[in-house]
Amino acid sequence: MEFPTALISRSLRYLTLLLLLVPATLMGQQRATTDTFSMEQVLSYPFPSDLVAAPAGGRIAWLFNQEGRRNIWIASPPSYKAVQVTGYTADDGQELTHLAFTPDGNTIVFVRGGDHDGNWDGDGAPNPASGTAEPKVRIFAVNASAGSTPRLLVEGDNPVISPRSDRVVFSRAHQLWVKSLSDTTAARVLFYARGSSHSAAWSPDGSSLAFVSDRDDHSFIGVYQEDSTPIQWMAASTSRDFMPRWSPDGSRIAFIRIAGQGGAPEPLLEETPLPWEIWIAETATGTGRRVWQSPNTLHGSYPETQGEANLHWAAGNRLVFLADLDGWPHLYSIATAGGEPLLLTPGNFMAEFISLSPDRASLVYSANTGTDADDDDRRHVWSVPVDRAEPKALTPGRGNEWGPVITGDGRMIAYIGASATRPPLPSLIPVGGGQPRVAGSELVAASYPESRLVLPRKVMFTASDGTRIHGQIFAREDGAGRKPGVVFVHGGPPRQMLLGWHYSRYYSNAYAVNQYLANHGFVVLTVNYRLGIGYGHDFHHPKHPGPWGGSEYQDVEAAGRFLQGQANVDSSRIGIWGGSYGGLLTALALARNSDLFRTGVDIHGVHDWPTDMEMWETSSERRPYEFSDYRAAMDVAWKSSPVADIAGWKSPVLLIQGDDDRNVRFHQTVDLARRLKAQGVRFEELVIPDEIHDFLRYASWLKVDRATADWLKQELRPGSSSPSSH
Repeated sequence: MEFPTALISRSLRYLTLLLLLVPATLMGQQRATTDTFSMEQVLSYPFPSDLVAAPAGGRIAWLFNQEGRRNIWIASPPSYKAVQVTGYTADDGQELTHLAFTPDGNTIVFVRGGDHDGNWDGDGAPNPASGTAEPKVRIFAVNASAGSTPRLLVEGDNPVISPRSDRVVFSRAHQLWVKSLSDTTAARVLFYARGSSHSAAWSPDGSSLAFVSDRDDHSFIGVYQEDSTPIQWMAASTSRDFMPRWSPDGSRIAFIRIAGQGGAPEPLLEETPLPWEIWIAETATGTGRRVWQSPNTLHGSYPETQGEANLHWAAGNRLVFLADLDGWPHLYSIATAGGEPLLLTPGNFMAEFISLSPDRASLVYSANTGTDADDDDRRHVWSVPVDRAEPKALTPGRGNEWGPVITGDGRMIAYIGASATRPPLPSLIPVGGGQPRVAGSELVAASYPESRLVLPRKVMFTASDGTRIHGQIFAREDGAGRKPGVVFVHGGPPRQMLLGWHYSRYYSNAYAVNQYLANHGFVVLTVNYRLGIGYGHDFHHPKHPGPWGGSEYQDVEAAGRFLQGQANVDSSRIGIWGGSYGGLLTALALARNSDLFRTGVDIHGVHDWPTDMEMWETSSERRPYEFSDYRAAMDVAWKSSPVADIAGWKSPVLLIQGDDDRNVRFHQTVDLARRLKAQGVRFEELVIPDEIHDFLRYASWLKVDRATADWLKQELRPGSSSPSSH
C-alpha cells in the first residue's frame, strides 16, 4: 500500500496503530422459531476478492476463499463461466494476493503467504496452522486455464509485471529485485538505492521503472533505466513524494507530495490540517512543477479513505484524484497544465474502489448513493467521464456492488455484487449498462440458508451530544415476544456496516454472525459510530476521538439505549460484541456501563491506549521540550482507555485473540485478563496460537464465531445470572 506513514494526520496517527479496528417488523415471511440454521451453513459461502481484468481481451480473474481453501478463478467471454485455475485444497491460512495478468492475458502472477493487512512485520510469515515447516512469502505464475499447476518464480512480495511480459519486479528486504518470467535465471537486486525502495511502476513501454525511495523523514521518486545509467531523481526535495503515475507517452511522471517529517511538533490534542500537492516531473531531466495544491484546511487534508488520493493519469492530459474538499470523498479532474480542479462526482456521498478505463477516458467506482433513501448504507457501481461531471448509475437497486474494473477489450464492467441474502459473487454488465450476469453462483452450497436470512432495517438514533448515528437492526418476526438484544461494533474504525453482505471478508464474517444471532432469537443492532466512513469528512474526523477523549463511545452507549427501547427487546438482556476497534469499544461499554451491557465478547481489542502508543514515547524522548501537551495528552489517552474504568467493570466477558496478532499487541489481552482477575470479574479466554488479527483459517473463524454466539446465548438467555450476582 502506498502510504506516507511518517506524515499521516493526527487522527490517522492512532488509527494505523490498530489496523488492521420504520416499524420494528422486518420485511419477509413469518417463520417458525424452529426454522434455524447452523453457523457452518451461514459461513459456507465462497468469498470473492482481488478482482482484476486482463490488459487485453475480456478475461477476468479473482480469488475465491471457500471455507479456507483459497484459489484463483477466471471467466472469459462470451459465456463468462467461472473456471477454477489453481487447486489448493487445505485450510492452511496461506493468503493469495497481488493477482496480475501478463499483458496478453494468458498468465497470472500472484503471491502466496504473508499478512498483507498487518501494521507491522511479525517474526517471519504467519503460520496459523502451526505447521512444522516455516512458511514463506513466495511469488508464483500460473497459466490462465483450468487446472493449471502454479510454478514458483521466487521468494518475495509485491510483484509488478513488465509491459513486455519478460520480467517481474518485486520486493524483498526493502529493495526491488527482478526475475525473468520466461526462464530459470536467478533473481537479482535490480539496483542499489539508499533507504527502502517500493511502489514500483513500469513505464508504458517497459524500458524504465519508477519507484519510491523512502529515506525516513523524506522520500524521492526515482527512475531506473539500465545498470549503466544513474538513477534519475524527480524534483528531489525535503518533502515526501509517493504514488508515481506515468504519462501515456512515458515522458512525465505525476506524483503526490507532502511535507517532510520535522518542524515544530503539532498539538496532540487537536486535529490539524495535512495539506498535499500534485506534481509532474520530466523523466529525462527530473525537473518538476506543482500542478495543484490543496487548501490548508481540515477538508483539504490528504484523504484517508480507500485508495487515498487515487491518482491517475487520464486521457486528454488530465489527472484525476480523490479529495474531501467539499466535505465528502469525491473524484476531481485537473489539466496537467494546472488550473482549477473539476468536481466529477457532486453530492453527499463517498466514492471508493476507483478504476480507470483502458482508454483512460472514464472512471468506474463504487458510491453509497442512489435512488433509494437507504442507499447511503449500500454500495453501487457508477461511471463518469474524466473531463465532465456526468456520473451514471450502473447498478441501481437494493444490493451492494463494489470493486469495479473495465475489461481489457472495453466492453464489460466486472465487479463483485451481493444482496442482503445472496452472498458476494463476481458479476458483469455491459459498459453501456444492462442486466448483470453472475459468475460462480454454482459454488454456493445447497445448504446455504439464503431464504432464511433476514433483511436488515436501517435505523437512526441520537447520541448524548446530539450527533445523529446510523445503524441496522437484524431481527426475525416469529412472535416470540421480547428477545435479548446485542449491539455489534465494527473495527477500523474507518469502516461502515452495510444493508447486506460486506466487501470485506472480516465484515462479511460479522454479517454472517449477526444473521445467525437473529435467526437464533436475538435482536441485533450494528452501530456505525463516528470515526467511520460513509457520512462525510466531519463524521470520519470528529472532535476528541479515540485516545483524545473517546467521543465515539457516546454512539455505542446510545445504540444500547436505543436497543433497550425497542418493543421486541428485553431491556434487561443487552449484550455487545466487536473486534479490533470494536473490541476496544466493547471493553469501554463493559467498563463504563455494566448497568446497560450485561455481557460482551471482546475480540482483539485495545484496552490501554498509552501502552499502545510506543511511537509517542520515542518522539517525546527525542524532543521533549517541544511537546508541551504531551503529559496532558497521555492523561487523556489513559482516561479514554477501558482499563482506566476497570473498577466499574462488573459484566462477564469473553476475550478472544490470536497470539501472532500484527495489528493489536497480544499483550493488550494478557494485561486485561490480569486486571479482570484482580477485579473479580468473571471472564473466559479463547486464545488461538499462531493466528493473526484477521484470522487466516476458516477453522479459526468458525471457532471464534461459535464461541461468540455460544457465549451470548449462555449469558443472555432467560434466567441467566445478572452482573450484580458475580
